[in-house]
Amino acid sequence: MNHIFRKLQITFPQQASILNQSLCRAAPFIQHPVWCTGSINERQYKSMPTHGIGRWRYLLPKQAPKKKKDKNQLRQTVSATTTAYGTLNVKVSGYDMTVVEHYSQYIHNLCNRLGIKVAESYALPTRSTEVMLMQEQGNKTYVDAVLKTHQRVVQLSSLSASLCPVFVDVLLKNQPEGVKLSVKEHTEADYQARFKARPELEGLIAQINQ
Repeated sequence: MNHIFRKLQITFPQQASILNQSLCRAAPFIQHPVWCTGSINERQYKSMPTHGIGRWRYLLPKQAPKKKKDKNQLRQTVSATTTAYGTLNVKVSGYDMTVVEHYSQYIHNLCNRLGIKVAESYALPTRSTEVMLMQEQGNKTYVDAVLKTHQRVVQLSSLSASLCPVFVDVLLKNQPEGVKLSVKEHTEADYQARFKARPELEGLIAQINQ
């Protein structure tokens, strides 16, 4: 009986040590295990760097940098033919900005319905006009009101000569009150009118060029 009890005492520590080693191998991610204290501060992934993971642009072939286009560049105008006009500017101007904007949108939608090609649609700088009045007694004048003129341009390209009279007739019949309508051929002066004059900057550039 004593001999059997001694064998049990010998085998129990051996099994405990084997179980301890197997648990240390099976669970290395536990930070502070009770049964393994030798590899607490050791990093298992120290030899595997993570820089460069997820980057893919270096795999693409190198391309030449794209040149920036100049925004303030005059577009080529379409020349007139025997059956169609060239580049035309339909200019709408008035004192009420809401009415002018809605009428220019109406012209643009009408062109889309009639199959007229719209090259561009833009707004011109607002012009301010001061109304001066003179006093009844004296020669001094004062500002009575400031009128702001809003302008919109719908630029057409290759308008058919047979469709032009019908198109203009529809525009005149639907022209609102207080709105001025004009149709003319596009020129370089019309393109330069889109930008505000800056005399101070132009003077500085002239001094630098000298």
